[in-house]
Amino acid sequence: MKRLLCGMIILACAAVSDTAAMAREYTLSEVYQHALKNSEKIKMAQENLYIAQYGKDKAWAVLIPKVTAFGTYNRFSEEKYGSPPAYSSVLIQPNESGNWGVRADQSFSLSVRELTALKVAGQTITKNEFDLDATKADFVLIVASAYYDVMKAKKTLEIAAANMERLTQYRNSVEKRLRVGDVTKTALLRSESELSGARAEYLKATNAFKLSRFALVRITGIEAEFRLKETSLPEQENISLNDLKNVAFDKRADLKSYDMQSKIAEGYVSYARGAFLPSLSLFAIYSKADQNPAGQTLNRETLVGGVSLLFPFFEGGLRVAEYREAKAKERQAKLAYDDYKKNVDIELQAAYLDLQTQQGALQFSEDQLAFAQDNYGAVVRQFDNGLVTNLDVMDANSLLLSAGKNVAEAYYNYQLAYLKVKRSNGTLLQFVMSSNQ
Repeated sequence: MKRLLCGMIILACAAVSDTAAMAREYTLSEVYQHALKNSEKIKMAQENLYIAQYGKDKAWAVLIPKVTAFGTYNRFSEEKYGSPPAYSSVLIQPNESGNWGVRADQSFSLSVRELTALKVAGQTITKNEFDLDATKADFVLIVASAYYDVMKAKKTLEIAAANMERLTQYRNSVEKRLRVGDVTKTALLRSESELSGARAEYLKATNAFKLSRFALVRITGIEAEFRLKETSLPEQENISLNDLKNVAFDKRADLKSYDMQSKIAEGYVSYARGAFLPSLSLFAIYSKADQNPAGQTLNRETLVGGVSLLFPFFEGGLRVAEYREAKAKERQAKLAYDDYKKNVDIELQAAYLDLQTQQGALQFSEDQLAFAQDNYGAVVRQFDNGLVTNLDVMDANSLLLSAGKNVAEAYYNYQLAYLKVKRSNGTLLQFVMSSNQ
């Protein structure tokens, strides 16, 4: 039964290995590309940009004259003439009549507020372009976090497997020494207990690895069977925090969006102020008429043009309320920009300090892992020679296990912290696009 079980495990591992070998391998940049193509959030942000572009088309439509065609046909019950004898030949009502023609109208304010609306529409397009870039940058960071979650889960699974293998070898060693009477039964029971705990941790790590893969598939839209290529550590850049701040204030798309929103609010103030001036309307009409029977006074063709000036001097305070509302929104937009600028400053400082922290943690964790490996090897040799107890071996193994997890955590946290700095100073998208080439 043991041989049969071992054979089944070997076959299962071989099948998994073949499936993994056939799965496509993705780099981090390739994961970015798939995610940006398949994300619903990115597509919704693109739709906002399309809506803004159509808004500019509507603003243009106001500046173009409106041309309408019209036509009417009337059918009467009977012909009617004037009272005899003096007006018996004068047609009052024909049997049928028709009228058709073309009319052109154009209205605009003397303040030319329609041009202000067109300018605001163009600024709205620019704002939505900034919003799209900001959404992409945020989403890229989410994708990177999911990517590194998979890599950390994989490394944790490998560490759990290595720990289970070490404890299995240790349990076998204790079992051999128990037969010759070098250790007591409690040492074997302790080794069995530790091995059971390692198996439980391995099971947890396996399920966590599967869950992280499912999350990455959901975010990016890649196929369920995939492999990820390991990323190298980024090169260290000696950039001061002040330089990062200067770049952030110049490059961050979301900060530019807030700035553009304040300019749009200024445009709405100008638009509301223009309502206090009169509006001018121009029109031209070409029409033709016919009737049966035709009357003596029938005008078959007409061409007329006109100009009208409209000045609503009282409308219940509507224009004043709209102007004050626009001024309040302008102040609100400027305050929002100033507030967000301060938040960007704090965010950048936090990302910069986190990068420094993760860089130092990675270095110290690697040193700790090297010491823990040497310590474990020395303690196991001493245990084999009867110089230390099983508790010393367990302590050394726990230290090695903790050090391995710390290195894996710090390794990927450092890479993610580097991307967070890029996101905070507004250069993440440029960094991703350059890495895709």
